[in-house]
Amino acid sequence: MPIYLLTATPVAAVQRQSNILIRYMTSIDWDHLLSTFVTGLLQIIFLSILFYLINRIGKFAIRRTFRKYRQSDNLASNRMNTIFTLTINAFAYLLIFFYLYALLSVLGVPVGTLIAGAGIFSLAIGLGAQGFVNDIVTGFFILAEQQFDVGDIVKIGLVEGTVTAIGLRTTQVQSLDGTLNFIPNRNISIVSNLSRYNMRVLIEIRITPETDLQQLVEVMHTVNERLVPEHPEIKDGPTNLGVTTLKNGLLTYQVVMHTLNGSQTTIQRLFLQAYLEALQAAGVTLPASPLTLTN
Repeated sequence: MPIYLLTATPVAAVQRQSNILIRYMTSIDWDHLLSTFVTGLLQIIFLSILFYLINRIGKFAIRRTFRKYRQSDNLASNRMNTIFTLTINAFAYLLIFFYLYALLSVLGVPVGTLIAGAGIFSLAIGLGAQGFVNDIVTGFFILAEQQFDVGDIVKIGLVEGTVTAIGLRTTQVQSLDGTLNFIPNRNISIVSNLSRYNMRVLIEIRITPETDLQQLVEVMHTVNERLVPEHPEIKDGPTNLGVTTLKNGLLTYQVVMHTLNGSQTTIQRLFLQAYLEALQAAGVTLPASPLTLTN
């Protein structure tokens, strides 16, 4: 008889638990729950499609507007590219904000109450929003002061290269070796813009006291008359500066010219090669190591 009592007690407990579970399951309004789930899912799908279309249409309108203004000769292309990139980024961030706001509202999160309260801002600052604000403010002043534009060659800290994009948070600079550097705007303190004005090309040709300077000048003048008309990127010069002394006591003959930014290295190499070939052909006396290049 005790055996029957021991086995009956667990069975009764299981039955009670099952009854509680059944009563709980039957108390749920499954129709309302399913309807709410389907409605929320449809709203999320509708919002996603709506914001996707707004994103496509908005970016298309922005690109078309800037394409129209790029045809104007009164506006610099680099400047327009910078404003275009910044506008696209601002539009994307704004669209993401409203999409998340609408999504949270559909899920029943009281977004308005959270935004109205000061706690959400304190939390955002604690999570690093202060750096984000610094990035935006610095990016605004970079654009307002025209420190650099997309396409400019700049040196920011240890990074030197071409600016490919200016965003609300970061500036992208592609180095000469192809490396793409993402620089937070708040870390940009000193910028060296190498694209704003014509660049100087200085050529120093080492000579000896026995060098016939008159012959050297005539040979270089002949080279200049032949090459300068072929290169409209040369905006000033070549100008013969004459003979000067280096710190080690050697003599050099200097030639300087100014070219459009980006072409200085090509022009320098071209004229140096032409000078060297012409001087050697004319038999002008030069030291064993005749050339020193300086930009």
